[in-house]
Amino acid sequence: MSDLDIRYAVPADIDAVLRFWRESAEGTSISDDHDGVAGLLARDPEALLLAERDGAPVGTVIAGFDGWRCSVYRLAVHPGHRRQGVATALLEAVEERFAALGGRRADAMVLEANERARHAWAASGYHREDHWRRWVKPL
Repeated sequence: MSDLDIRYAVPADIDAVLRFWRESAEGTSISDDHDGVAGLLARDPEALLLAERDGAPVGTVIAGFDGWRCSVYRLAVHPGHRRQGVATALLEAVEERFAALGGRRADAMVLEANERARHAWAASGYHREDHWRRWVKPL
């Protein structure tokens, strides 16, 4: 993947990231807006990783670490670049980040109905934990 560049997003990338997610990501998040992404970058400037080819975004992932848990969100690959190692490269970068921070296990949020994503996560060594359920409350 020598033509793939992975870097941390900066505030100037926010609008492009939001457009990318509308085109390439499954589902939406309550934080999929300018303020949400800006808050993420202000809190942890290295949390949002971008994969680019020729300066154009082809993949994203959020790698959040709070000192206790390593959480992976918004792994998305442009439809025209899937099955080319983009997700694998992003997850390798995420895992390196977590290891450098002292993380012990990565947890990923994966939409239950997104079968293609479940296969991609499994291919990268992740497995489903059926004994946990996510509980949420919008604020």
